Formats: sequence, structure tokens, C-alpha cells
Amino acid sequence: MRAAVMRANDAPLTIEDVKIDSPGPGEVLLETAASGICHSDLTVIEGGLPFPPPCILGHEPSGIVEEVGAGVTDFAPGDHVIGCINRWCGVCRFCTEGRPYLCETAYLGRPEDQGPRLTAADGSPIAQFANLSSFAEKMLCPERSLVKIRDDMPLDRAALIGCGVTTGLGAALHTVNIRAGSSVVIIGLGGVGLSALQGARIVGAGQIIAVDTQEWKFETAKLMGATHCVDASDGDPVAAVHELTGGGADFVFECIGLVPTVEQAVAMTGRGGTSVLVGVVPITQTVAISAADLTLQEKKITGSLMGSNRFRFDMPKYVEFYLDGRLKLDEMISARVKLDDVNDALDKMKKGEVARQVIVYD
Repeated sequence: MRAAVMRANDAPLTIEDVKIDSPGPGEVLLETAASGICHSDLTVIEGGLPFPPPCILGHEPSGIVEEVGAGVTDFAPGDHVIGCINRWCGVCRFCTEGRPYLCETAYLGRPEDQGPRLTAADGSPIAQFANLSSFAEKMLCPERSLVKIRDDMPLDRAALIGCGVTTGLGAALHTVNIRAGSSVVIIGLGGVGLSALQGARIVGAGQIIAVDTQEWKFETAKLMGATHCVDASDGDPVAAVHELTGGGADFVFECIGLVPTVEQAVAMTGRGGTSVLVGVVPITQTVAISAADLTLQEKKITGSLMGSNRFRFDMPKYVEFYLDGRLKLDEMISARVKLDDVNDALDKMKKGEVARQVIVYD
């Protein structure tokens, strides 16, 4: 199969012929239908999330089951599925208390005695990212990394649900309790931010303030439900939010993962409000936050990992949201590209020229 391989950090991905193994016990072989291009893939390439090369990135996929391994009962050839990075074991503390997205087995790979799932033309192993690696024509995944969906769901749009939509929408629907009429700020209008914005709309938020430095994104944000837009490149966005909300918002979602925007998110949060950190700040960086500001105004800060998802329950529900018109996905897709165009697509994402791009496989 053909795949885009990361051979080194801060270097273009290379399109190579890669061998994929047959499914072992508990594994499912997929024909990849589509893969969203997520900012986290770029963060890995740039070294902000350490993952050793050579590897195949991509973690926002949809696909069609081609073959299943021994013991697999949840899937059969021909099933349409979405893949998720949050594989779950079902027996650990977090799974049994209803937080499977925190399962500590999520990134465990294949047992060593089975050999690698992916190998290069010379026989050397290639690492699989998040048990998925969807920048490839096929995927070999643990069955608990997948969820079956309706056959009438378009697979290029279903792919978005695998990461960005679940991360943003879930942050608004599950991580915090947004009360009807609340004021909400969304910082960053990529795929995750636009999904969080829609979550705020779905639960009945009052003011929904979209913040970005790219003015062209505001038209899409308004289609998704934004009531106000703030151009962070034109003046002080914190002051603008305080003016619009009368002293700060009830909920502020940081959906980029940059130190300055995290600090702005806390500053935009009003008394008794909550800052929700959705974007992933590189692990080598820290954020300066005033503890007195939190104490004296009783502000709260919380992280949101993949939208606090229970993905086998949530993702089929999000499919229903799309099919009944509550969730807008078509408007989020800036471009559909081929695998050969992945480096150009990553460059456009880095420059902030797109909302979400999707690799579509024939």
C-alpha cells in the first residue's frame, strides 16, 4: 500500500510503498476511505508531541472493514467505521467509572511476538501513530479503536468525527456543563474550534463569541452559530470580549494550543467562569497564570481530552446530529485532497489558510 511516512522531524513526509500485516487476534484490517488532517499531526512533525520516526501519522479516519482477526465479533467485512485514538481496555479504573478516554492502554501497540503492523520496503519497522496511521491506503487497528456507523453516512464527513469534531463538540457537551443562555468564547476557528462552537449552539448558549486572527473564518463561524466575532489581529481581544460580555465570559474554550492564547483564555474568563483548554500546548512549554486571579474571582481551569468522549456511544450520536441537520460538517471542509498532496495541505494548515482538509482515497 502507499503511505505518507515521517522519516524525520521538521521534514516533508515521503510517499512510500509500505507493507501492512494481516490482522492478528483482536485486530481489524481496513481500507481507508478518508482521513482528516489534524493540527496534532503537524505538532508531531514539528516535535511538539514526541513520537519517534519513522512513523505514519494520521488519526482522524473513516474506513471500510476488509478483514477481521481471530476473536473479533463487533465488526465484519463491509462495515463502515470511524477510528479513534482513545482505545479502551474496559477493565481499568477509568473505563469502569465511565471515563474511557482516560484509559491508560490507549496508546499501547501490538504485542512484540506478533511483529510490527507496518514495515518499510526494506523490512524495517515503521511505527503506527495512535493505533491508526490513516495517512495510508489501509489501516490495521485494534478492534477497540473503532466504532461502526451507518452505511448512509458520507465517509469523507464521517472522518472528521474521528478527532476534531469529537474533541470540540465533546468539550462543549461533556467536559463542562454549559447552561442555557451562558456566554461562551471560542478561541481558534479550525475544525476543533468550529465543533466546540456548534456544541455551544446545540446546548443553547446565549452569546457565542468567535475569536481568530483570520477574518475569512468569521463567515463560517456565523453559519455555525456565532453571535459575535473578534479579530484578534485588530486590537486587544481580551478587552473586546470583556466589553461584549460585561466583564468576562462564563466559558472560554482555547482550541489552538498556544501559550499566548491560553493566557488570553484565562483573562477572558469572567468571575466564576471556566477556561477549557482543548488545544494541546507543546509539552516543552509552560503557561504563566496568576493564582490570585483564580482565587479572588473563583475562576476554574480544566483540560478536555478528546472531548471527554465515550466514542462508541458518542460518535454514532454525532452521525445522527449530522444527518438530522444539527451538526454542520460540509461547511467545515476547506478542501478534499489526495495522499500525494499531504505536504501542501500541512503547509496550508500551518499558515492558517484552511479550516479542515480531508484526504480522500479512491
